[in-house]
Amino acid sequence: MGHNVTVCPDGTTAVSVLEKDTFDCVIVDLDMPGLNGIEVIRRTKELSPTTEAIVLTGKGSTDSAVDALRLGTFEYLQKPCKLVDLKMLLQQVALRRELNNKIYSLQLRLDRVEGEPKMIGNHRSMQRVRALIEKVAPTESTVLVVGETGTGKELAARAVHDQSNRSDNPFVAINCGALPENLIESELFGHRKGAFTGAAEQRKGLFEVANGGTLFLDEIGELPKATQSTLLRVLESGEIRRVGDSEAFQVDVRIVCATHRNLHNMVADGDFRQDLMYRINTFEVQLPALRDRVEDIPELAHHLLGRHRPEASPENRSLLQAFDPNALKTLQSHHWPGNIRELANVIEHASILCDGLPVKANDLPKYFSQPSSTSLSVAATGKSLREIEMATIHATLDSLNGNKTAAAQQLGISLKTLYNKLNSEVINRVA
Repeated sequence: MGHNVTVCPDGTTAVSVLEKDTFDCVIVDLDMPGLNGIEVIRRTKELSPTTEAIVLTGKGSTDSAVDALRLGTFEYLQKPCKLVDLKMLLQQVALRRELNNKIYSLQLRLDRVEGEPKMIGNHRSMQRVRALIEKVAPTESTVLVVGETGTGKELAARAVHDQSNRSDNPFVAINCGALPENLIESELFGHRKGAFTGAAEQRKGLFEVANGGTLFLDEIGELPKATQSTLLRVLESGEIRRVGDSEAFQVDVRIVCATHRNLHNMVADGDFRQDLMYRINTFEVQLPALRDRVEDIPELAHHLLGRHRPEASPENRSLLQAFDPNALKTLQSHHWPGNIRELANVIEHASILCDGLPVKANDLPKYFSQPSSTSLSVAATGKSLREIEMATIHATLDSLNGNKTAAAQQLGISLKTLYNKLNSEVINRVA
């Protein structure tokens, strides 16, 4: 069949060979001299967890089949076995190995692009954040991460997941403010085929995808009231029901939420359910704004620069080899309304513009040397509050090259709200 095969006379020899070399698959009988087939499979999984195992035996029983499958055996065949069946199984093994290699390769590429997810900074506020996460992560408590837009709330949520007992299971994130209102429940809980127009097939919701792991609900303050009620029932019962389905089923998901809004004020205004707020706010982690920890900016900037220029990473260059002192001074004197997300965009801009290291002050975006458009008072401008608001929105969009998602995040509003404001401006102009 074209495979490279190593033949072993007994189970003991097979294990000794496995200790020295790596194989894609082992084919074992159950009744063998030395070690039997079940023992060989057990040792195989200890030595090389990704190696698949196929049992081919003439003395099979239900108990032995169950034992083999519990160990992660790929398939269990009884003699006499057709060679075409064995050939098909080995093709399936090869396909699984190929897919696993692709997944591993993609993960490596993702890690190189995103860098290691770690919370950088030694300011006392960040030391407190890390201490709180270390305390709550091993528990099953629901966590609410609060802070301004761009302060790293998803990174904090990932830290909770990575330090928890669920770290080997999925971490699934969703921005509640970026979803159309009519699709939120479908995204969260899934839907059955034909549940609504466009539901051409049954689909899993994110609660199902995150089963056994952590679901991160970013900008939970943007959830509509109807969905808040549904979410509360799910959190209390642990059961979800797909849209259009009558049967509920159990899921095991830990919830981490985040918001830049004041939920207490939203409750007082009637925009957020009080019982849901208490349910998700079992343990609160408050992230500081970047302007409140300017001492951390050089280290953060150095780390972010290394993402785009590996030669400038902290492992390869000192801080002053990566940044000119004037550039660092400029970075630390900025107000940072967009926090770390804005800093990341600024460093990416500088990494593209600079001809060589160190990064200089004139490699930073132009608006760093210009007064902020939001610093003008209402009296000085002679404009209405609406006009000042739209001027701020357009200035932010200009500084981010028209990136509406980044602009919404920097302005501290949802993407839907940004579109609504831009659309209303167009309508007013037409009127």
